[in-house]
Amino acid sequence: MNPLSVLRDSLYFFRRHLASILQLCLPLVVLEALLTQLLDRQLGEQAAPAFGMLVSLLFYPLYTAALILYLDTRSNGQAIAKRDLFARALQLWPRLALLVVICTLLISAGLLLFIFPGVWIMVNLVFAEYLLVLRGLPVIEAMRTSARMTTGHFLRIMICMLAVLAPLWLIEGLLISAFPEPQPGVRLAVDSFNGFLQLFATVVLYRLFMLRESEAGA
Repeated sequence: MNPLSVLRDSLYFFRRHLASILQLCLPLVVLEALLTQLLDRQLGEQAAPAFGMLVSLLFYPLYTAALILYLDTRSNGQAIAKRDLFARALQLWPRLALLVVICTLLISAGLLLFIFPGVWIMVNLVFAEYLLVLRGLPVIEAMRTSARMTTGHFLRIMICMLAVLAPLWLIEGLLISAFPEPQPGVRLAVDSFNGFLQLFATVVLYRLFMLRESEAGA
């Protein structure tokens, strides 16, 4: 499980399937950014973040589940209609939304404890979404199985995550600096662009997940 190989393979897949991933996920990413922006304007900076999390909870499980299902079907040489992917994503939404809430709370609590516990929790739960979506595991079992799968591989997984997230955070920071007080249309474009780029992390973690399953079954 070489981090460089994982990143190279993931980037190749992302570029090759970019058009399909755009069609599959971008509309929901834009809608998520638009609703978050509207809430920000209506509720103000104090109340908007909490309601923005609710908006993300509504949309994130849908496009993430659809993308994970797409990654799995294409990796297995299958071609499934996007409406069928979304139909399955809708079925998975309640459990995946619950998983996202629990993981977010645990990671946030860990980050309050001098940061490292939050990073450790995040790495341990990194495969939970894939186990729920692709293997049909219940929420708690998906979390436990993810922790078992990451045992002994903490450093390599963290390197892969940082190698993906650090450039994305840098790009986001540069865009914020370039547009400190953007007009609504510009802000929507920037937020949608940043949201879509985050999906590359899902591709990388899927590749890691499949490698770990392959190693465990060898």
